[in-house]
Amino acid sequence: MHAPVKTALSLALCGALQFVAAHAIAADNVAPPAAPAAAAVLPGDDFFSYANSEWLNTTKIPDDRSSWGGMSQLAEETNQRIIKLVEAAAGSPDAEAKKVGDFYRAFMNDTAIEARGLAPLTPALDKIRAIRDKKELTRALGETIRADVDPLNATNFQTENLFGLWVSQGLNDPKHNVPYLLQGGLGMPDRAYYLDDSERMHKLRTAYQAHIAAMFKLAGFSDPETRAARVFDLERKLALSHATREDSADMAKSNHTWSLQDFAKKAPGMDWNLFFASAGLKGQKQFMLWHPTAMTGAAKQVQEGSLDAWKDFLAFHTINHHANNLPQAFVDQYFDFYGRTLSGTPQLSVRWKRGLAAVNAGMPDAVGKLYVAKYFPPEAKSKLEGMVKNIVKAFHQRIDKLAWMDPATRKEAHAKLDVLYVGVGYPEKWTSYAHLDVKADDAYGNAERAEKLYTQQQLAKLHQPVDRKEWCMPPQLVNAVNLPMQNALNFPAAILQPPFFDLNGTDAANYGAIGAVIGHEISHSFDDTGSQFDSKGLLRDWWTKDDAAHFKTATQALVAQYSSYQAFPDLALNGQLTLSENLSDLAGLAAAYDAFKAANPTVPDRDFFIGYARSWRNLVRDAALRRQVMTDGHAPAKWRTYTVRNLDAWYKAFDVQQGQQLYLAPQDRVRVW
Repeated sequence: MHAPVKTALSLALCGALQFVAAHAIAADNVAPPAAPAAAAVLPGDDFFSYANSEWLNTTKIPDDRSSWGGMSQLAEETNQRIIKLVEAAAGSPDAEAKKVGDFYRAFMNDTAIEARGLAPLTPALDKIRAIRDKKELTRALGETIRADVDPLNATNFQTENLFGLWVSQGLNDPKHNVPYLLQGGLGMPDRAYYLDDSERMHKLRTAYQAHIAAMFKLAGFSDPETRAARVFDLERKLALSHATREDSADMAKSNHTWSLQDFAKKAPGMDWNLFFASAGLKGQKQFMLWHPTAMTGAAKQVQEGSLDAWKDFLAFHTINHHANNLPQAFVDQYFDFYGRTLSGTPQLSVRWKRGLAAVNAGMPDAVGKLYVAKYFPPEAKSKLEGMVKNIVKAFHQRIDKLAWMDPATRKEAHAKLDVLYVGVGYPEKWTSYAHLDVKADDAYGNAERAEKLYTQQQLAKLHQPVDRKEWCMPPQLVNAVNLPMQNALNFPAAILQPPFFDLNGTDAANYGAIGAVIGHEISHSFDDTGSQFDSKGLLRDWWTKDDAAHFKTATQALVAQYSSYQAFPDLALNGQLTLSENLSDLAGLAAAYDAFKAANPTVPDRDFFIGYARSWRNLVRDAALRRQVMTDGHAPAKWRTYTVRNLDAWYKAFDVQQGQQLYLAPQDRVRVW
């Protein structure tokens, strides 16, 4: 949905390869990768630059992007295909396809949007102005709750609403769906943006407060600076009660089941019965709380905060949330802060790209149907399913070779692989948009109605059986994901293209690129988070004490390795925050290599490793890189490439010697799975 900030985060509930916001991708058709002819750097000093030297020297980040790489290139090319399907859909005899076309047409009709001005927003703002007391405030806060927590980013995704809502199977009861409540209420990415005492953060806070005031002014509010100060102060107080990124990713600190009665005892200050009734959660007896301190802190602010501050909070976030479907002045102001200031992106995307993003957000599966029918051949699905089987087999074999693992633990690990669900290309069951009212002249209303329908569909899951085969990504997204609670993987159709996968490419290139992605996602079932779930998706300890101790020791070595990397002189990577993804990169690459060698024992290894490094080629602006290092569970692409330094075969393939920067002595190479 249209939230102000979508961060690329690793999380405990869903391990993604990398988050790419509702855009799809394209890149050069990668022939079998050969070693760079005249690389200026040795592979043992900087393998990322060695493998990608030509691309890095000839590529520039587009003005409307904060970063650019293999995934974003592939997304751009895929979008060029999809937009033609979307534009043609308005004339389709198929009712759902026509809705896709009309949704897009409405967004593209900027003349009609300008003519309507603030009219679509007025009813919501009038309703906020009419709030007279804390009871009505509580009802209004409940009504704003949307199921807008992206499952790829559930533990850390920052929603504008007071709380985020996500519906999925219970951590402790995998047979039933439950509502998860997560911290929210901030217009900036994370609590650190409100609390860190650095010059950069002080400047961002000043810029954010100016943005709030500008939005109030555009909407015709009196005294916008005073209102902005009240909103910012309220958000800062909410931030004080938020969990840190590291705590948020810790399952032991995030697994809390509250009954309705618990809210009154543990988070006094709000009428929780009224709040949940207005949020569509009336009658729900139990809730999963990922961030209980945020619930307590928010309730305290509802009780103690001024009514005027809360009304300004609701008004600003209503304007901010809908900015992209309002006149151009709102679009420009929104981009000026979230794009230019926060991410360092110089230029707003052209309108058709934003229109496609809007329809992808509102009707993702409907767009996916169009894409799959036109661009995803059955041969690609079949070949990838074969690669998955080979890499799963390699994982089984690696588990059997682990001398440190107890037979009891080994048995459970095999069980997880035996029942792993792997979805390739597209879901077995498509989301229906039969009840979505789409009008070709109402961009604001279409987005709002799509959000409401999605929330209704998510709430309906509370009364339905758990579907282990449910997808959390549309087919046109260039990404891949592991869902530890479902013990399932999703590989959307759009990632099954060069440079990740070439139906006519060599095994070396394919196993080094998409093979490592497959291995990465399988590995999430055994990373520091996935390893806490059994084959049924139940959160339980299935490790022996000695095995758990060995695993922890090995993972801490990887934490130390990544914490030693400096993105800037004053900012190092956070090895603990990125641990899950780094573990999956390491184990996934190792399993993909094993599968590659099993199928191609005489093929040299160099192309495999270069294929891996080229799949991570990426350029990023400084502001976006700083934000990623501070808030993202994925290490930046350059350092993900450095995973190779833990594999013995890489040293042999490139004659990496002691004294080179990436060299690790054999005993210092991290080996987990």
